[in-house]
Amino acid sequence: MPEVSLDFPRAWVEFTDPDDPDQVFRCDLTWLTSNWSCIFGGGCAGIYKGRPNDGCCTLGAHFSDDEDENRVKEYVKELTKEDWQFRKEGKRNGWVETDDEGDRKTRVWEGACIFLNRPGFNGGMGGCSLHGLALKKGVHFVETKPDVCWQLPIRRTFREVERPDGTTYTEVGIGEYDRRGWGPGGHDLNWYCTGNTEAHIAVEAVFESSKVELQTLMGLKAYDVLADLCRQRLEAARPLLPHPASR
Repeated sequence: MPEVSLDFPRAWVEFTDPDDPDQVFRCDLTWLTSNWSCIFGGGCAGIYKGRPNDGCCTLGAHFSDDEDENRVKEYVKELTKEDWQFRKEGKRNGWVETDDEGDRKTRVWEGACIFLNRPGFNGGMGGCSLHGLALKKGVHFVETKPDVCWQLPIRRTFREVERPDGTTYTEVGIGEYDRRGWGPGGHDLNWYCTGNTEAHIAVEAVFESSKVELQTLMGLKAYDVLADLCRQRLEAARPLLPHPASR
C-alpha cells in the first residue's frame, strides 16, 4: 500500500502536567496507539533514493543544544574501532560540522552521518555506532544518541496559549514526526516510515514500545497518565480514528 495522506482525522487528548500546573500536554492518541515500528535493516527504504541502508541517518543529526552535544561527546570517547567504522576519520578531522545556518550537527561523511556503520563493516554491528554502544553497555540509547535521533519519529512541540480570561499555559505537543517535521524538504524525501504500512507491523503500540523515550520527554507521572489514556482507547470495542497505516 502507498504512503497514506499526511492529513486524516486524529484523536487528541489534553491533560495538565502532574508536575507543572502551568503546562498542558496535548497528545496524539491516533499516533501513540498505532503499531508503528522502526524497520531499519528490515525493509526500510531510506529517506534518500538509492541509499536504502542509511535509514534516516543520511543528513546527520542537529544538536538541540550544547548539553546535547557535550553528552554525546562523552560517549564518542568510548567508541572503539570495533564499534565505529569511521573512528579514524572522526578522530583526525572531527565528527561535528556547522550547517549553512550556523547550527552544529554530526558530520556527513561518505554520504551519510559519520556515526553510521555501513554494510560490510568488519568491526561489529551495522547501523548507528552510538546505538550499538548503548546495546554494548546495557543502557538505553536515549543516553548515547543525539536528542533528535532518539526522539524520532516522536515530535515534541511547545506553544504558549492564552485563555479567554487572560491566563496562559505552555502547551506541550506529543505527536507524530511526519514529513512536515523535517521542514519544507520533508516533502522531497524519497520514502518515509510513519505513514507507510510497511512500518506499522509492531505487536506493541508506540506508547509502549517508546516508553523510555516518552518518559524522558514528558516525565514519569505524565507518561503514566498518557499510558492509561492510551490503554483505555485500545480497550474500547471500536477505537475512534485509528491510524490509517495501522488498519
